[in-house]
This record gives sequence, structure tokens and C-alpha cells, in this order.
Amino acid sequence: MWKAFFTSKTRLSNRLTRIFEDFIRSSRSVGLLLLCCTMFSLLLTNISGSAAYRVFWHQRWHIRVPIGHLPDTLLLWINDGLMVLFFFLVGMEIKRELWEGELASFKRSILPVAAAVGGMCVPACIYLIWNLHQPYVHGWGIPMATDIAFSLGILSLLGKRIPGSLKIFLTALAIIDDLGAILVIAIFYTEQLHWIYLFVAAGMVLLMLGFNLLKKQQMGWYILPMLVLWYSMLNSGVHATIAGVLAAFCLPLSMFARLEKQLHVPVNFIVLPIFALANTSVYVPGDSASLLGSSLSLGIILGLVIGKPAGIFASTYLLVKFRLASLPSRVRWMHILGTGMLGGIGFTMSIFITTLAFDVEDWQRIAKLSIIIGSFISGFAGYLFLKFASKRQKLKSRKQILA
Repeated sequence: MWKAFFTSKTRLSNRLTRIFEDFIRSSRSVGLLLLCCTMFSLLLTNISGSAAYRVFWHQRWHIRVPIGHLPDTLLLWINDGLMVLFFFLVGMEIKRELWEGELASFKRSILPVAAAVGGMCVPACIYLIWNLHQPYVHGWGIPMATDIAFSLGILSLLGKRIPGSLKIFLTALAIIDDLGAILVIAIFYTEQLHWIYLFVAAGMVLLMLGFNLLKKQQMGWYILPMLVLWYSMLNSGVHATIAGVLAAFCLPLSMFARLEKQLHVPVNFIVLPIFALANTSVYVPGDSASLLGSSLSLGIILGLVIGKPAGIFASTYLLVKFRLASLPSRVRWMHILGTGMLGGIGFTMSIFITTLAFDVEDWQRIAKLSIIIGSFISGFAGYLFLKFASKRQKLKSRKQILA
């Protein structure tokens, strides 16, 4: 009796463990968790007596250091500190794809590269059309980004309805998109440069590259230079998260598998949810409808919802039309258009760029609300469109078989 009881209990425990592990590994779970954190943060911010929640993220800490400065609020520690781990993970993905993945050869990379460039340029142009002569013009980079976790999460909900090559195409597109967003942050959203700190940062990069050339495979060799690199970038005027990307490019590829395995859970299930909680604590005023009709809001929403699919589809179509590239296996034009819609999910990187583009809290609030709305519309429309496209393709295939 007791043996049967403990056996059934063990089986239940093993089953729950497998379910949890599957949830952790699934790309859709990251998007689901970020969505829940966003809804929770918005709800908590807008209920009665919720001021303490917003104050919590913005409360100032006075930490004195002999040279330079450290972040002085919890929000800045998250955006300038914790998010370095996210950019470090993204940097490893970019380097691996450039060295040995879908972006390793010109023939394989040209299509997602062109799609990503089109998907960045058209939304920025749409934003500028609405805001060129407005004080919000500096936010043109906000609708350029694609959120990897959300877009791949929604695509994975379709399961085997969509070809596997489409997921590879979207992954490559999103990685290039992230690289573009990183370059935009480094070049256009940089404050006054402090060259001494930049020289120290450059020295740390050279030191880590030297360790790489000497075949140093232990992480212990790189931790101190990475910390100095982060602190130097934080005080240089270039955003501190760029340190994560630079560090990733300095490490040997042979270290990536182990590091990605170690960082997957903390980054996707701790860092990004905390980022979402901290950066979506947006108060929605009673006149939010009129605020969302502003040129700032329209530029972001239209850039994400219309600009992204238009840019991705148009650049892909032109490349195939002029026979410079071909569509991935089993992928049709409706798939490309649906993927372009999913590209309009800007969430993480768009919110991050918002915090750099605007100092005015009201502008940040309008921009974040617009990003959430535009990303929701893009994700919902992309899911429905791809589901419809897959059904249509299935019916077409059946008719051809019967014929």
C-alpha cells in the first residue's frame, strides 16, 4: 500500500517536473510571462492607492563611489545593470549566427538582412512623417525594434501549421533587428562622450580578445574585465548595456553553449519579467483616448502595425523579384506578410529605447502605452493571419491531391 502511494507520488512529481521543464524551454512561455507581468504592472499602477508601486521603482539611492557614478534608482539598476545580461545573451546569439548560423553566408543572410532593414526603415519614416516638426522627433527609433521573445512565442503557438523554415527566417530577422537597434542606441541615443572611460572600455575589450586568442576557456578570466567594461561604458556616455554585446563578441564560441544554458532561465524568467514590471508601471489617465490621438502615439502605433509588415514584405518582395534571393522552403508570400505583422511586436527593445529617447515622464507614458497597444494589435493580427494562411494552404494542397 505504502509502496504504491510513494510510487504514484513519485510519478506525479516527475510529471510536474517535466511540465515545468517544458514550460521553461518553450519560447511561448517567455512571451506569456512578459504579457502577464505587463498586465499586472498596468493594473497595479492604475488601481486606487497605487502610488507606492510607482515610487518603489523611482526611489533614489545615494551610492557614492570615488570615481564616476552608479545608477541611483532601482529602475536605473534594472535598465543599466540587469539588462546587460539580456544584451549579453543577444550578443552571443548574433555572433553565433554571424559565424556559423543563418547569417554566416551572404546567400543565406541576404533575405532576413534585407527584411530587417526594411522593417526598421519604414516604421522610422512613418514616425518621422507624423513627428518631424514635433518635440517628439527624437523618438524615431522606438517603432524600429522587434521583440524576439514575444514574436517567436506567438509564432510557436501555431505549432506545425507553419513551416519550420519560417521560424528560422523570423529568428534571423529578429536578431538582425536587435543588432540594428543596438547600433541605433549606441550612435543616436548616446549622451556626451567621456573619452577616458571609452579608452578604458576599449582596453578591456582588447584584453578579453587577447584571452580569446590565448584560448582561455574559463569564465574567471573574463569576469573582472567585463565588470570594468560595464562600469566604463556606464560613465562614458554610451549606454551601459552595449557592454553586454561587446563582451559577448570577445568570448570564444566554444563557451557559448554552456553560458546560454546558464543564462536562459535567469534572463528570460527573471531579468525580462522584472524589466517589464518596472518599465510598464504606466498610469493611464482619464483622457488617455485623446493622448493616444497625439502625433507621438500615432507615429509609434502606425509604425509598428503598418510600417513593420510593409517594410519587411516590400524589401523581401523586391529581393525575390530581382532574383537576388529566394523564399525559404515551403514559405509563401502570405507567410512573409504574417511574419511582418509579428515583427510589429516591439515591446522590450521599444520600451528600452523610449527610456533613452525621452526625459519627460508624460511622453514616456504615452510612448509606452502606444508600444503596448501597437504590439498587441500586431501580435493578434499576425497570429490570426498566419492561422488563416496555413488553413488556406492546407485546403489548396488537398485540392491538388484530389485533382
